[in-house]
Amino acid sequence: MDQIRQLRFEDFRDEKLEQGYQEVLERSWGPNIENEMHHHEFTADGIVIQGEFWLTTQGKTQHLQSGDSFQVPAFAKHKEKYGVEGCVFWVARV
Repeated sequence: MDQIRQLRFEDFRDEKLEQGYQEVLERSWGPNIENEMHHHEFTADGIVIQGEFWLTTQGKTQHLQSGDSFQVPAFAKHKEKYGVEGCVFWVARV
């Protein structure tokens, strides 16, 4: 947990851009929001900074909390459910 508090968005962004990602964002979701099954035309590689969410892809659900990383391949159908405190994560897209 201490390591995630020391991580800076600028460092995450710079590292992902060096790896070839095209866009790096901070995303913030309110409490108890649920997204329906959908997909994106980009691969998403992220890390949870605050709160929690449940990510379902390929019939499997991951419970992600602060410090956990995740990846969603391009065109993979997925859905999210955010916790009672909402969720903040950083995500790189390619």
